[in-house]
Amino acid sequence: MKAFRCGDVVPGCTREFTGTDRQDILDQVAEHARADHEVEVDLTLAEAVEAHLQDR
Repeated sequence: MKAFRCGDVVPGCTREFTGTDRQDILDQVAEHARADHEVEVDLTLAEAVEAHLQDR
């Protein structure tokens, strides 16, 4: 199980995600980034997310 807190990359955001693996988290974060932050996930953002993934 993996977890990610958006606030680790986007200060002030309180959304948290859990998923079965890295790709599951990236898919959830991509949807959140588009809907709530109006950005697309690019390589830089994907690397930042991966750097903050936690095992649960």
